[in-house]
Amino acid sequence: MAAITLLEGVNMAIDHEMARDINVVALGQDVGKSGGVFRATDGLYKKYGENRVLDTPLAESLIVGLSVGMASQQMRPIAEIQFMGFIFPSFNQIATAAARMRNRTRGRITLPMVIRMPYGGGIHAPEHHSESTEALLAHLPGIKVVVPSTPERAYGLLLAAIRDPDPVIFLEPKRIYRAVKQEVEDNGEAYPLESCFIDREGTDITLVSWGAMMQETLKAADLMEKEGVSCEVIDLVTLNPIDIPTIVESVEKTGRCIIIHEATRAGGLGSEIAAELSEKALLSLYAPIGRVTGYDTIVPYPKSEHYFMPDKDRIVDEIRKAMEYH
Repeated sequence: MAAITLLEGVNMAIDHEMARDINVVALGQDVGKSGGVFRATDGLYKKYGENRVLDTPLAESLIVGLSVGMASQQMRPIAEIQFMGFIFPSFNQIATAAARMRNRTRGRITLPMVIRMPYGGGIHAPEHHSESTEALLAHLPGIKVVVPSTPERAYGLLLAAIRDPDPVIFLEPKRIYRAVKQEVEDNGEAYPLESCFIDREGTDITLVSWGAMMQETLKAADLMEKEGVSCEVIDLVTLNPIDIPTIVESVEKTGRCIIIHEATRAGGLGSEIAAELSEKALLSLYAPIGRVTGYDTIVPYPKSEHYFMPDKDRIVDEIRKAMEYH
């Protein structure tokens, strides 16, 4: 069992499914001979050939449209969009074709397809390379949206996404592509796509986050533990559908909640989770629900990016505010 990065977990999952199922194919700009812009598909072209690992033109609408056609004919395409900021040319195909096909055909046609993309900031990339617009995608009925936070979860969740009978958007937080290593066994064991992970149990406050922000959230929980505050930490994992019952159960126990995401604050998924908690757990709350998010602006150019990204200090400040609320 090797210690691998999150990026290598993605590669391992694709390799596993391509070996297991001849209908699984990978496609996208530079995914073949170059192995992808971040090398997520490195080695797959040589192993499976040009008929199963397809280099496409720089045309996101074509990449997703072709995947819709393939999936409708019992293939299982794994499409890569190089950066989340480039998704918009393909948004028509995602929203009007991929998301609606099962409903439109009354279940006669389903689309077992995955659209992978690196997302989020933290690598000092220029504009259009650091977005976190997951709320746009999570708002679409008919599509699951999944974000791993560790190598092991990248592997298990991507296996599940590839095997799912419906479209899955798989967002890969590039800030932590190579940040940590974890021992992961290539055992083909998929994780469920509809459940949160409780990474740490606690009694005083619930912290909900996902993707790269999980590292900052866990650091904040460590700091607060030294101050005698017990934090329950939830990795949301699936942004659509959200596992609200698990979050509600946690908040009913702790009485406080902070939601952390790097996307802009207005209209972010933190708002949706807070609304659900206000409807389902209002009488359990001892303090207002807090949010630690990116700011309502375009992600700044590289030298200012760290001002935009939430960090452990901002999270700690919000936790203290909740704990001191009367």
